[in-house]
Amino acid sequence: MPAKPATPPPALRPYLTARHELLWNEADAFAVEYVAPRAVRMEAAPGRVERKVADLMAARGWFAVTVPPVFGGLGAGHVAKTVLIHRIGCVSAAAAAILQATLIPVGALLHFATDDQKGRWLPGVADGSLLLSIAVTEPTAGGHIGGIETTAKRDGNEWVITGSKVHIGNSHLAGAHLVIARTAEAGVRTSHALTAFMVESDRPGLSVADHRPGLGLHGFSAGRLDLDHVRVPMDNVVGETGQGLSVAQSSSILYGRPNLAAVSLGIHEAVAATTTSYLKTRPRYRGALSDLPVLRDRVGDMEARLRAARILAYQSVHLLDQGLSCDAELINAKYLGHQWAMTSAQDAMELHGAHAFDREYVLQRLWRDIQHTHPPAGTGEVQRIRLADAAFDEDHIQWSERLAAEAAWAQPDPSAA
Repeated sequence: MPAKPATPPPALRPYLTARHELLWNEADAFAVEYVAPRAVRMEAAPGRVERKVADLMAARGWFAVTVPPVFGGLGAGHVAKTVLIHRIGCVSAAAAAILQATLIPVGALLHFATDDQKGRWLPGVADGSLLLSIAVTEPTAGGHIGGIETTAKRDGNEWVITGSKVHIGNSHLAGAHLVIARTAEAGVRTSHALTAFMVESDRPGLSVADHRPGLGLHGFSAGRLDLDHVRVPMDNVVGETGQGLSVAQSSSILYGRPNLAAVSLGIHEAVAATTTSYLKTRPRYRGALSDLPVLRDRVGDMEARLRAARILAYQSVHLLDQGLSCDAELINAKYLGHQWAMTSAQDAMELHGAHAFDREYVLQRLWRDIQHTHPPAGTGEVQRIRLADAAFDEDHIQWSERLAAEAAWAQPDPSAA
């Protein structure tokens, strides 16, 4: 794959500070030195969970990119988070997925945990000793939060949790899981029926099924958790009892969707760079494939999608860092970012002809990896329904506005930009 530009595109300058640009260059250098060599090995051994890349990112404090310095984090905000996921995703979507998956429960803790709870868990995230997962999806409910069957029952000063969760990102790396369980009897509205619990991975009764590689994202674990009467203390409840739906939904919108937009963007850029490099070096007649107008038309369409996706991804998180209402923009960035990257990946497969089917060629990995940004944090159908709510002015809960105090990060000194 050709080398990436050392500096961000000019179109992103309105959203980036000098600190963001330094982080961009740092992430690029890290990806080239540490991620690229392991990406090849991750593809060759899809049954193994990649741990070294996670350790290296943790050592840089990147899992705490949005965590305030008082808890040991970088306190750099959502644009910085997008920079890291995006740039690493250009080289390995699996490595980017490892990063983004822990950042979602981190967001839940920032928004809903008490100060004591933040002091208990976030410093471990910041120093790299604790990775997290968020466990919402279930075998029969899928992404339907209202269909959650995992239960938590009060027993004195403890809660007893029983049920199963599937497709849990970082399932094999996490030292603690943010589990959403049903705490109300049947018939209670979903908005008051669920509660979020922090469940440490070494608690008796919690088991993680053996890693099974998926279609893509080889090296990233998205496995199954089984909870058999797992006991957790009262102070492991994140937020209030009955507030689990809010914890899950807000984390999905403010963290999950922009994170996945960044992963899709990284894949998209790699697809475009791989395709243009191939067409420029493939001889045809007295020139190269890149000289043929019919192919240039396809590449032009690809470039248009890429540039639009890049702006959507960064504009939405810039608004979030400013504490402005932007739920629909975050949803749109995830939805169109995936759709456009999918289209470009399919076009690239066709433009490469039979060469695209070579297992050793990077394009096949990119095509497989982009499939994984469709279901999480809501499928395309879910995103379109939420966007229709916005069109009809029916999107009454604006998490970006409601949690503005946490989302509006301190702005850097203008003289440093």
